[in-house]
Amino acid sequence: MTHYSRSSHVGSCLSICDVLYALYFKVLNVDPTDPFKNDRDKFILSKGHGSAALYATLAEKGFFPKDYLDRFYIDNGILPGHLDMKAVPGVEVSAGSLGHGLSLGIGMAIANKQTKNPGRVFVLLGDGECNEGSVWEAVMLASTLKLDNLIAIVDHNKLQGFGRTHEVINQANIEERWRAFGWETATVNGHHVQELEAALRKQQTSAKVIIATTTKGKGVCFMEDRLEWHYKSTDNDQYQQAIEEINRQ
Repeated sequence: MTHYSRSSHVGSCLSICDVLYALYFKVLNVDPTDPFKNDRDKFILSKGHGSAALYATLAEKGFFPKDYLDRFYIDNGILPGHLDMKAVPGVEVSAGSLGHGLSLGIGMAIANKQTKNPGRVFVLLGDGECNEGSVWEAVMLASTLKLDNLIAIVDHNKLQGFGRTHEVINQANIEERWRAFGWETATVNGHHVQELEAALRKQQTSAKVIIATTTKGKGVCFMEDRLEWHYKSTDNDQYQQAIEEINRQ
């Protein structure tokens, strides 16, 4: 998708594919034939620039035809480069401006509590996104309200738009920081589906965060842990190599 549209953020997408698989094919209570059912679990991709990964997951799950993916991020296309909740079923909120997703998720979790709706709310954030002050305001509120129907997942690939996260703003002890704000915490291998599923299913008594340790550009040797793949798209030779490497896994 990113190759044909000559768009960016493929590294960010590859770091979250396993998380999205664990959510949509192992954990979430969602029904592609009834995408707005009242008791559904809701997922928010707060790092909305990873949209290609979510669109691909939703198409694979059956929310919309797979040929929509051919019209990603192009003129007269269907799928915007940053998430648009009106574009296709399954996208709960529009996203792209960082720092908003967790607050939106808290609002949904509160509404579910008030209406006795059993649906849970899951929010995936980037670790660079956790530099935003609005994230920590939301973190404080969620723990105060003991929202046991809310799970945050941090894509901890240790890179953001302008460098390594610990060099931009040090987040070396990111799990400890969330715990200090009153959240239940766990750190897992973000590319190990069984670890992710176990952490996502574990019973909770308050808001919970899962620090998913990931690799930007996972699965493609020349992309892995490389900042430039936050922005670049592949040329034809790179595309062929990337597809060959992914198909061997």
